[in-house]
This record gives sequence, structure tokens and C-alpha cells, in this order.
Amino acid sequence: MPFETLDLAREDGVIWCTLDRPDALNAMNPQLVNDLHGFFDELASDRDTRVVVLRGAGRGFCAGLDLKETGGGEEADRSIQGGLRGQRHIAELSLKMRRLPQVFVACVHGPACGGGFMLALASDLRIAGESARMNAAFIKLGLSGCDVGVSYLLPRLVGASVAAELILTGRFVTAERARELGLVSTVVPDDALETEARALVADLLATSPLGLRLSKECLNASLDAGSMESVVAMEDRNQVLCANTRDFREGIRAFLEKRPPTFSDS
Repeated sequence: MPFETLDLAREDGVIWCTLDRPDALNAMNPQLVNDLHGFFDELASDRDTRVVVLRGAGRGFCAGLDLKETGGGEEADRSIQGGLRGQRHIAELSLKMRRLPQVFVACVHGPACGGGFMLALASDLRIAGESARMNAAFIKLGLSGCDVGVSYLLPRLVGASVAAELILTGRFVTAERARELGLVSTVVPDDALETEARALVADLLATSPLGLRLSKECLNASLDAGSMESVVAMEDRNQVLCANTRDFREGIRAFLEKRPPTFSDS
């Protein structure tokens, strides 16, 4: 279905999802939040889409919460119940992204602040344009610096010390520092972001569908695992599942015949 604030381009196995509020630097107003929820809910039952590329229209990825429309006016619901409902509605976006079987690739250029930073962190892979500037903006607004899953995701990507610096100060991270920290895997000129993303997507789509889904699931679960033994048990289960598919047998034949495999998710 069409979404008012999202521009979706569907290709074989991939959806290019562009946040489409360029005049507001793709800031998250209620409509954009609802559209993202609707899109993610559709993905939960979409077996044809294996990769989702998130990007922003215009001059930036996402400038965070749109304070002109959300939470900044006197008419906002100030009750504890209303505040919790609104807070959780936004935070659940990061939870859905982690649960979904599709691999999310964030193409970040310009500002990725607050909620936009969350969308980048909750993605499985991140590449940046040279103009990218990211921050946990919440503390600069008089809020706690820990919001919408960022205090869970960020330390697991950059370590506790750097995460504390960024969350407690709201400092911006440039594209180059993000690469040094391992926050993004690649930095390219802004106009090369799509080319870089397409090369990454091609590598993702060259894998077996089940193998890719289980790899995302296992990577995320391993971050919370209490021991190496529990991780190895999960890896063993996934390998046995994959080894009993036609795709595994096709992968072996293709390797021996020195050709690219043709996977069918079976």
C-alpha cells in the first residue's frame, strides 16, 4: 500500500525505502512514524523481500523528532499514560527492525539525529556519505540521553566508553569518525551512496535466503547471550537447519562446478 511519507521502490528481493519529508530534513512527525510502523508490519509477512535499504530524500537522512508537530506544543498529552504511549510507539520501531527477517541497510547522509540516529543504529549495516553527521540529540533537549533503544544499540557497536561520551554530551559524530569507531562500514561521496549500497545489496542477495535470515537472527541474539556455549548451540541449530535444504546442496554443487549458486529458498 502507498505511504504518505515513504517512497518505496521495489526491485527483485529488495525495497528501497526513502524517508520522504525533504523540506523537514525527514524529521519524524506522527505520519512518518505511523507510515514506518505500517511498512514494517507489511514486511513481517513479506517473503519476497530480503533486504531493505533505508535512506533520506533531500539534504539528510533524518533529523530526528519533528518538534513542530510532536511533543513541543502546549496541546501535547502531558499525562504519564499518554507520554508512555507516545514514547513506546516510537521506540517500537527499533524493536520491529531487529525482529524482522529482512536485512536493513542504512544509507546515511547529512544529519541522522535522535530518532534518525536510532533508525541507523537499528539497521544491520550502515554506510555513510561524507556529509553524514550523527548524534544522540535527546540530552540537548532536556531529556535523558538514553532513548528509543539507542542506549542498548550504541554500546554494542562502539563500546561503553564512546557510547557514554556520545549519549551524555549529544556530540555529533562525523562520517570519518563513525568509520574509525566501526559505527559505519564505509564512507563514500554522497553521490556514490546508491552505487555502494547496490554493491552491498548484490552481495547480500547472493546468499541463500534461509542462511541470511538465520544469520541476522543469530547475530542479534548473540549480543544478549549469556555464554559462548549458548551461542554455539544456536549456531549448531542454524547450520543443521540450513544443511537440510536444497539450497545447501545447490551451494555445494556450484562451488564444485566453479559457478555462482542459484538459490531458491527451499
